Amino acid sequence: MALRTTTASAALAAALAAAPSAGSAADLCSRVALIDFQEVLVDTDNNQRGEGLRRFLERDPTALAHLERYQEGARLTWRDTVAGSVGTGLILGGLLAEDGDRRRGLLAGGGVFMLVNFLVARTVEHANEGNLERAIEEYNKRNAPAIRLRRDGTGSPSLANPVSFAVKRTWSF
Repeated sequence: MALRTTTASAALAAALAAAPSAGSAADLCSRVALIDFQEVLVDTDNNQRGEGLRRFLERDPTALAHLERYQEGARLTWRDTVAGSVGTGLILGGLLAEDGDRRRGLLAGGGVFMLVNFLVARTVEHANEGNLERAIEEYNKRNAPAIRLRRDGTGSPSLANPVSFAVKRTWSF
C-alpha cells in the first residue's frame, strides 16, 4: 500500500511539474485592459462585470452611463433562470418517462428549449458588450490615459468573446 501511495504521489508531482505554468490570474480569470502601460482587470472578483474600469470611467458622465447600462444588461434575469429550469425539467422528465415516444419528445423539447435559451442569452450578451465598448470609446475621446483592450490571437478585443479560451484552445497531452 505504501509503495502505491508513493508511486501515485511521485506521478502527481511529476505531472504538476510538467504542466505549463498558469501565468497570472489575469490570464485565467478576467479580461484585461491596458491603461498607461499597466494591465487593469476589467472584471473584478465581486461578480460585477466591468467594475475594474469604473474608477477611470467615472471621470466622464457619458462613459459612466454606458458602463452602468452594460452592468445592468450583464445581470442574470429571472427569465434566464426560468427558461433554464424549464429546459432542465423537460430533460429530467424525459429521462424518467417510460413511454418511448413521450421520452423522445420530452428530451428533444428540453434540448431545443435549452439551446434556444442559450442562443438568445449569448446574443443579448454579445450585444451588451457594445455598451462597454462605447463606454471606453467615450472615455478615450475626452480623457487620458487612454484605455486599450488587450487583443486575443484573432485580433479582436478580448472582451468581445469571453469564451474564446474554451473554443479556440488547442490541447496537447
